[in-house]
Amino acid sequence: MEKRFVATLSRSQGRRAWAVIFSHPIRVDPNTGKPGLRVRQGLGTSDDAEANDLKDQLNQLLEEESFWSLPARAEAEKRFRRRVVEIFYHGMEPEQSDFGAIRESIIPLPTSKDSDYRRALLLGTTGAGKTTLLRQLIGMDPEIERFPSTSTAKTTVHETEVVLAPSPYTAAVTFFPIDEVREHLNECISEAVLSAYRGDGDGEVLRKLLMHVNQRFRFNYVLGNGPQAASTDDDEDDEDDAVEPTAETAADGAIDLDATNALLTKTLTALRTIAARHGDQLKTELGATDEKDQRVVDELFEEELDRRLREDDEFHRISDELIDEIELRFSLLTDGTVRRNKQGWPQSWSWETDDRATFIKTITRFSSNHSSRFGHLLTPLVNGVRVSGAFLPTWNGGRQPKLVLLDGEGLGHTPKSMAAMSTSLTRRIESTDAIVLVDNAVQPMQAAPVAAMKEMITSGSASKLLLVFTHFDEVKGDNLPNAAAKEQHVLASAENVLASIGEELGPFAERALRGRLKDACFFVGGIDGDLDATKKTHKRTIGQLQALLAAIDAIVEKPEPVLAKPVYDRMNLVLAVKNAAESFHDAWWPRLGLDYKPGVSKEHWKRIWALSRRLSTPGLGDEYDNLKPVADLRKQLQDRLYVLLQNPLRWVPAEPTDDERKQQVFDGLANALSVKTLDLATRRVRAERMPEWQSAFNQSGRGSSYARASIIGERIYERAAPIPDVTPSPDRNSFLHEVAAVVESVCDEVGAKLA
Repeated sequence: MEKRFVATLSRSQGRRAWAVIFSHPIRVDPNTGKPGLRVRQGLGTSDDAEANDLKDQLNQLLEEESFWSLPARAEAEKRFRRRVVEIFYHGMEPEQSDFGAIRESIIPLPTSKDSDYRRALLLGTTGAGKTTLLRQLIGMDPEIERFPSTSTAKTTVHETEVVLAPSPYTAAVTFFPIDEVREHLNECISEAVLSAYRGDGDGEVLRKLLMHVNQRFRFNYVLGNGPQAASTDDDEDDEDDAVEPTAETAADGAIDLDATNALLTKTLTALRTIAARHGDQLKTELGATDEKDQRVVDELFEEELDRRLREDDEFHRISDELIDEIELRFSLLTDGTVRRNKQGWPQSWSWETDDRATFIKTITRFSSNHSSRFGHLLTPLVNGVRVSGAFLPTWNGGRQPKLVLLDGEGLGHTPKSMAAMSTSLTRRIESTDAIVLVDNAVQPMQAAPVAAMKEMITSGSASKLLLVFTHFDEVKGDNLPNAAAKEQHVLASAENVLASIGEELGPFAERALRGRLKDACFFVGGIDGDLDATKKTHKRTIGQLQALLAAIDAIVEKPEPVLAKPVYDRMNLVLAVKNAAESFHDAWWPRLGLDYKPGVSKEHWKRIWALSRRLSTPGLGDEYDNLKPVADLRKQLQDRLYVLLQNPLRWVPAEPTDDERKQQVFDGLANALSVKTLDLATRRVRAERMPEWQSAFNQSGRGSSYARASIIGERIYERAAPIPDVTPSPDRNSFLHEVAAVVESVCDEVGAKLA
């Protein structure tokens, strides 16, 4: 029997506006890989008659298959109301929103090419103090102006951009698309159902519901901690000893936290009901016969439970109600302008005022992590905040530097978390003048900052690198009598790092980093409070910060071009590609469980499953937590090519006589290669292999984890980055030729040769 697609009306409890729900005949459900994606869209009306009319028109469209293609949209617009057409055709072609461009249209960022402004990107490990440094550079009062938010835990999870400019104060905020918010919420609901089935208490189930595992989407910031919040004391994300102004604004009255808590209580009950209904039945169906079989069954249970939940109407009802409650928080934005997309979801918010205090208080709604404001914050829904205004450091004699300061998510603490920089961060690095790497002087040169330094070197951005060591006031020891001794103590930790980088990436990599450690290091302490120039230690920190500003300002000065051009051996390029592909495979095969390597653990099946979901879904990111296949391939290529660049066959017309001139040439080539290798990796690992990622995600049943890993390893990675050998194949030839074409095009741009 032919399937009929029917739209029905929906309205969450307590909401006036109507929405419509239907299965889309064309859009593919990522959970099944088949058409029939469940769609829920607001109709933009609370009038019953109008809602029914829109529903009826949508059902007419769903009945006529001739409208089920993008070319038919023009004809549909003649017959049906605009909102009906928007709802049906939304998502039929991938929509990539450029949120940076949206913010740019509201507050353009000045550049060093056409102004005296400099763009500086702050990088650093979680808790190193990069956001605290940002506060100092823009002159925030540490007691009453808590923007951006800080804590020892992961705090900054969206891009923050600050332009130091004359008044007025202006803000532009962009928000994650509703599909991405809903996907993360659904993952939380699934985890909460599993927690409920395991018999966890209400507090734990609620925690799973409100806090996504990767900590980026903390829905408790938006919805509050629930009815049990009063009996808990979990403020680890708060700013330490923070006293944030919490006086309610008129807008806060739009949010009834009692109603939200009632919804969460109702949701907990529903989650336990769903868990019992699906869990018991599924456990019986899977039935383990022994302990070994039980481990397999446990894995199958989680995977199959999630699939069944995604097809459960009650699951989607819970998701719909929570999304509606989340969307209600946008009613807090009574000032400024909210721009929405065609589906009615807020895309951006902008505002301008001359009142600094009001501006700071308002903007913290998008960045605060203070528990007293949970239930009234929009922080997790924000993917970018850009502000401009009369910000200036208090210790700079009243002078406002011409600066654009960029802040983002911390790099992480472990080698595992920083194997490769995210692709989005790599692209940001390319558009900045200075990279300010913030490290903790008490424990300097750990895995993450070292990995960041390697990235700067291999991408040809070493000349942009400035290092700021925070917590310098906490560096103490009987053998450290003065500041100079403390500086040497901190820098001594870099010696082993320098040697290992030289061995891995070549002598010019070590040379570049040694130069930055010598000429571009700054040591600061006590920056989490007001700096008093009458105090010796504060005076020294002020001097270091002023030197940092001078270094940022001078960093765009370019040396004279080098006339000599290198010539490279094409055979060496083959070896570089071979080494890059081998390293990529060597890193991923053990993680997929397809090979064994001491010191490398097999990733949990659920993380690989989540990765396949991300990469098979247009519009979602190309990574999951520290699983970054696109970034990993790009890194391996860039590293091996950087080594190649240092070893030309010869120079034309003659070899430069000093290493500094050679370094300049190598950095120029590496910098030009950086973006192109990223584009190549993105295309080969993801864009050209979306069906394979979808197939990997769709695997289910016994053996599905291994089948999924095999698809990713053999049908995606093996084809995306095949290892060149004596036996030619279309995949191997294609990969090698594409890399060669990239290198050749870069050489042509700068006058180098690939012989």
